[in-house]
Amino acid sequence: MPTFDVVSEVDMQEVRNAVDQAAREVSQRFDFKGTDSSVELGDSEIKMGSATEDRLAALRQVLEEKFAKRKISMKVLDYGTVEPASGGTVRQSATLQAGISADKARELNKFIKGLGLKGVQSSTQGEQLRVSGKKRDDLQSAIAAMKDADFGIPLQFTNFRD
Repeated sequence: MPTFDVVSEVDMQEVRNAVDQAAREVSQRFDFKGTDSSVELGDSEIKMGSATEDRLAALRQVLEEKFAKRKISMKVLDYGTVEPASGGTVRQSATLQAGISADKARELNKFIKGLGLKGVQSSTQGEQLRVSGKKRDDLQSAIAAMKDADFGIPLQFTNFRD
């Protein structure tokens, strides 16, 4: 019986490279001089800080450009609120979303069942979803439908077995 897995993973090496490139560009750009703008990567979040909200928005744009160049989906970034920091500066953190949460898994299961494909079933296994079906063509049409739909998280389709 053919199966495939639906996962939501983030390539942390690419994220690290994108954050390093953004930090390097911010340190060299003229419009960021004297604004104490910084971008740092933590375990599962990116911390940004700057002198004003305008500079923070520009910093966010630089980071998103670097993510786009490295083909990292913007859906992995979950921005927090802009907080005032000491010395009249502002800061913001962006959490990296990896894995499929329980409610997203339920939403995906409901979506797959709603497609009405005969013999296609899905089950949650930890932070991934296993989809199985009788026909390979049905599974491929399920993949195409999930690619077209927006679930708010980046989805990858792995481990396709016949």
